[in-house]
Amino acid sequence: MPGYLGSMFTTEFPDSQDKVRELTFSYIKKEAPADQYNNLIGINPTSTTRQYFAQNTQSFTEQLPYFQIKVGYILAITFLYKMGLSPPMSVLFTSLISYFISGLLIFYILKILFPEKYILTAFFTAGIMLLPTIVYMSGESTPDMFIFLFILIFLIGFIKRWSKWTMFLLLLAMTFIRPDYITFALTYLGAVFLYNYFTERKTDIVLIIQGMVTLSMYIFIMKLYHYPGWTDLFYDSFIYRRPIISVQPAHVSLQDYLQVIYSKFFVFKKVTLSVFIMTAVIFWMSREAWIRVVSVLFLANVYIKFLFFPQSADLRLFFPFIFPLFIMILYVLSQKYNKFSKIA
Repeated sequence: MPGYLGSMFTTEFPDSQDKVRELTFSYIKKEAPADQYNNLIGINPTSTTRQYFAQNTQSFTEQLPYFQIKVGYILAITFLYKMGLSPPMSVLFTSLISYFISGLLIFYILKILFPEKYILTAFFTAGIMLLPTIVYMSGESTPDMFIFLFILIFLIGFIKRWSKWTMFLLLLAMTFIRPDYITFALTYLGAVFLYNYFTERKTDIVLIIQGMVTLSMYIFIMKLYHYPGWTDLFYDSFIYRRPIISVQPAHVSLQDYLQVIYSKFFVFKKVTLSVFIMTAVIFWMSREAWIRVVSVLFLANVYIKFLFFPQSADLRLFFPFIFPLFIMILYVLSQKYNKFSKIA
């Protein structure tokens, strides 16, 4: 939470970095339970880095670009703050509102797939929304629940076959909210381009332009907020969290990277088993090429995410790419069910 609140206050007080840090931690202190706040500021003598963030303005300010680049999310919490919510509550309410809307969207998706099964759809939706990972995301001060909402809209667009420009705007919005979703945006556009080329022998220049626009926006955001880069993020996340970024350069050797990947991959076994089983079920149940392509797209993005940021124990980071595979299974089932219903 401090990073997102600091990013919000920086837009309001761009020339007062001390004030930004003080406001951030004073607001959190007012509303957070004492034990959580003490943990946040590193009351434990061994939590040196957290103590720096809470007490040293340079240390805190240099961490902010990691959060500032999530422009769409910062705008969402800023909107709620301007509407009268306290800064910490504006962060939490963004997740809670996203949770509620996501429930409505899941119900809508299931209603599209099984149009006459309202009671079953309602119970199924309730069961999905009570999944531990979704409940956990709804209470976290991160953009994960917010971006999940847009993934659900994307799935609606896929099922209802929205135009490529509408889908492009969705991908652009996702990248605006979480720039690391640039990989999903570009792989989707690339998949559509290759699918059209091999099935229709058509080179769709529009998709290339859309990819260039998305990539340009991504680069602009990175430059605007002076984002340190992937090496710094990986180093701070998995090797050593530097109290002051500018004092110690980040260096990640190939050996360092492979050691982290190797150690994290074993925790990823359940996810690997789940996504491969779901993808295999989709391939077994459907021979439609486009459904298979999109399924492989989501499968691939689980591992693209892992290779760039192998926080394997944190399922919330991968869930937005895992859940669509489950919806794809239901989509294939609905096609068979609706076909049999018409025959009956």
